[in-house]
Amino acid sequence: TISDEILKRVVESYRRIRNTLRFLLANTADYDHAKHALPVDQWLEIDRYALALTQKLQDEVRADYERYEFHLIAQRLQTFCSEDLGGFYLDILKDRLYTAGANSAARRSAQNALYHITNSLVRLMAPILSFTAEEVWEVLSGKEDDSVFASEWYDLPILENRVEIFTRWQKLREIRATVQKFLETLRMEGKIGSSLQAEVEVGVDGSTYDALKDIGNELRFILVTSQTNFYP
Repeated sequence: TISDEILKRVVESYRRIRNTLRFLLANTADYDHAKHALPVDQWLEIDRYALALTQKLQDEVRADYERYEFHLIAQRLQTFCSEDLGGFYLDILKDRLYTAGANSAARRSAQNALYHITNSLVRLMAPILSFTAEEVWEVLSGKEDDSVFASEWYDLPILENRVEIFTRWQKLREIRATVQKFLETLRMEGKIGSSLQAEVEVGVDGSTYDALKDIGNELRFILVTSQTNFYP
């Protein structure tokens, strides 16, 4: 089955993946892994969550390759780039990458995560997006005569408390989705412009509050608002 509409959707999916790769490469351009690598336990927790998402993607995609389920791989890559990265992690990360000191721990933590995400992603896409993967690999390796197909699957850093991190950040993403929907309504009504013009108070149940209390004032960065408080 083929149509203009199907081709349009494919183009949009590919554009999302390519734009995500451009962002990853641009924001690791001044990162030297030999000099700037940090132990995972020194990363900010959101960066560790992004690593956990990447490990999950890598496990699923490798299993799909074993079964020759190429259509599932394409779907997973597109969803990861558009929702997990573009719609969540990278959207939150922009302020830290652009405003934190060039060699600050906060910025280097983000770059560590982006470095590992890019190295995993380029290998996962290589069999089905070969030319794009080779373009990315040339930038990563800095060698024109090297090839991604001469590499093996990437070994991501080992992440402790992966399940606990997943659980906490899934709750945070649910809160973020609810707040964004509410803020969008306010924008449409002309009551605010940017979400940074808003101060938000979030009421949560006791178990959610216990899981999120260590986040504290960092919640405003996650929700991209000027101030955020949450209470049980």
